Amino acid sequence: MTSKVTYTGGLRTKCEHLGSGNTFITDAPLDNNGLGQAFSPTDTVATGLASCMLTVMGIKANNLNVDLAHTTAEVTKHMEANPRRISRIEVLFRLPANISEKDRKILEHTANTCPVHYSLHPDIIRDISFSWEL
Repeated sequence: MTSKVTYTGGLRTKCEHLGSGNTFITDAPLDNNGLGQAFSPTDTVATGLASCMLTVMGIKANNLNVDLAHTTAEVTKHMEANPRRISRIEVLFRLPANISEKDRKILEHTANTCPVHYSLHPDIIRDISFSWEL
């Protein structure tokens, strides 16, 4: 078993990673009867895409002897109403400018082939941008 999710009431869950004991809470968003005081479940999906992309880029960067320290990803999730679902995820990566064009292409390809990217429903639009500016 990977994790345990407990409903704590008030449209909130506590999520525990069983291997490490780390936890986080989710809260229903303001536009869906919640308090919006934590990540919503759909926020975690959108954020998971960026996190997965950065993780596989980090693995590849280590193999290339490239330093991705201080790289960030800005995530914007868009929802549709009928049925209620994630319709689009925007991710803007801000990465170091001193990386060669060849390594940039390798890292971008690696990011776009991460497991979460492949696991999302094909109807979800993924607007992924890479800004080599840091």
